[in-house]
Amino acid sequence: MQHLEESRRQAEADEKKKKSRRTAIGVLGGLAGVVVLIVLIVSLVGNGSSRESYTTEEEKFEVVEEGSVKTFTVYGVSFKMVKVEGGTFTMGATSEQGSDAESNEEPTHRVTLSSYSIGQTEVTQALWQAVMGNNPSYFKGNDLPVENVSWKDCQDFIRKLNALTGKNFRLPTEAEWEYAARGGNKSQGYKYSGSNTLRDVAWFGQWNGETYDNGNSGEKTHPVATKQPNELELYDMSGNVCELCQDWFGNYSNRAQTLWNPTGPTSGFSRVFRGGSWNSRVRDCRLAHRDDYVPDNYPDFYDRFNFLGLRLVLSELIIEV
Repeated sequence: MQHLEESRRQAEADEKKKKSRRTAIGVLGGLAGVVVLIVLIVSLVGNGSSRESYTTEEEKFEVVEEGSVKTFTVYGVSFKMVKVEGGTFTMGATSEQGSDAESNEEPTHRVTLSSYSIGQTEVTQALWQAVMGNNPSYFKGNDLPVENVSWKDCQDFIRKLNALTGKNFRLPTEAEWEYAARGGNKSQGYKYSGSNTLRDVAWFGQWNGETYDNGNSGEKTHPVATKQPNELELYDMSGNVCELCQDWFGNYSNRAQTLWNPTGPTSGFSRVFRGGSWNSRVRDCRLAHRDDYVPDNYPDFYDRFNFLGLRLVLSELIIEV
């Protein structure tokens, strides 16, 4: 009996020692975690960065901000949004557009925009696939711009992206698109987005009546961000794929006063798209060039094209669809 009692006392003593060790380890582990967290916070603040993430059973969404660029990651696919500081600019057929300017680019008019963020590139096929679970593009490749999508398809994509992120992404207004393509308040007055030499900044396809041999695209899209960027570090705004805008298409106003955050006509028959594409003529890659297409709420018209994609905007300006 004495032996059993001594064994019991020894076992109780051993258990107390184990508990003490576990407590010490737990405290040290907690302190280490706090130290790591403090170091991470100091590092991020010191670099002018911030991190925001939302996770469930798997990582769905994360955003990291560094300076004027926010990097969003959705289901493992990352894309960048670049801050465009608000300002006032002259929209339309400005002097550098020369004799290539067309009548629907006139009259020139002053526009003032609030600050917003815009996609550094077109929406890629990888991002579309991650959000929508499909890839409608004619030319296939994760880092190629998504195309062959309608205006309504783009709205469906944006609604799902917003549901995943809790943000308010949308298509750019025509004015937001042109201001960003011109380089915002860093504009150097180029004819194309980022240069007066189109080949430096764009994939395009000059039609000669039979082929696109006079261009540089090889009759296909190319990976995003493989040409030089513009003054805001935005890519492909004069080529690769044309980009849908939020606005209905309409004539420019001839009012003398400056327009504030214009959103285009309140109704219409066709939607605006801007920028050049892999099959665009040189003159159609200009900053001021405007075009339009009939969206799919008019079912008698074919509305998906392999030269037409989209770029995202993030703004406090909410536009009802």
